[in-house]
Amino acid sequence: MASGNYTRVTEFVLVGLKCHPKLQVILFLLVLFFYLINVTGNLGMIILIWVDARLHTPMYFFLRHLSFVDMSFSSIVAPKMLRDFFEEKKTISFLGCFFQQWFFGLFVAIECFLLTSMAYDHYVAICNPLLYSIIMSQKHCNQLVAINYVAGFINAMIHAPSAFRLPFCGPNVINHFFCDIIPIFSLICADTSINKLVLFIVSGIVGVFSGLIILVSYIYILSAILRIQSAEGRRKAFSTCSSHLTAVTILYGTLFFVYVQPKSSFSVDTNKLVSVFYTSVTPMLNPLIYSLRNKEVKDAIHRTIAKRKFCIRT
Repeated sequence: MASGNYTRVTEFVLVGLKCHPKLQVILFLLVLFFYLINVTGNLGMIILIWVDARLHTPMYFFLRHLSFVDMSFSSIVAPKMLRDFFEEKKTISFLGCFFQQWFFGLFVAIECFLLTSMAYDHYVAICNPLLYSIIMSQKHCNQLVAINYVAGFINAMIHAPSAFRLPFCGPNVINHFFCDIIPIFSLICADTSINKLVLFIVSGIVGVFSGLIILVSYIYILSAILRIQSAEGRRKAFSTCSSHLTAVTILYGTLFFVYVQPKSSFSVDTNKLVSVFYTSVTPMLNPLIYSLRNKEVKDAIHRTIAKRKFCIRT
């Protein structure tokens, strides 16, 4: 931290979610349920893709990384939030707050770019099926995933370090249930206009760039699907994309509500409740979407269960 006539902040106090004590118990149980389903579902998806050879394709390669990111993303927020439900003073250390914000920026950017890579994969599969195995080679997939993680790392290195190196005033109360970057700006005893501008520009680049690629990919995909003669072929093509489209809609819809909608149109408490959905519910939905709406995943689950039963009997 910069030196000067400022109170040295060694920890922050999180306001958390303000509600009736009885509602706190219900909310605690809901968040716990969401987190357990999230970890179980995403970890199960990772293991299933790893053990089933028929799922060793580019689409499920990206999905395995998406499951890892979803599980990690939720794990930087949910455990601390669950513990704080029954804490009278919800504190987090200065370093703990820094790393929570750093990993938040890392995983949210990686998820956006992973969904973009999956859109590109669908585009190649439907629009260039004869060249699919050449274009989406294992080497190319590894390169795409590496770029996603590097982009996430750059995003994290831009925001958290630049904010936490600035001096903080005495007040150390964050009006949120985790260390989100916007509430942290209000505690800094320095001009944060540059930080906010950089946040706006970089977040815009991540959101608009990835969203634009997804949009263009699906324009080409839709055009290719409409040219398919058989109804069964169109149905299979739509089925291939439906799970991914659902995941994209949920993620970008929530991001738009939290970060793009004018702040004056909803209260801070409403923003925090939407953030609960974003940090706890959304990461849980992806494995459910891909398992319930994907025949290949359901078949892989049945094959794995059948092998398990066979091993037990023998």
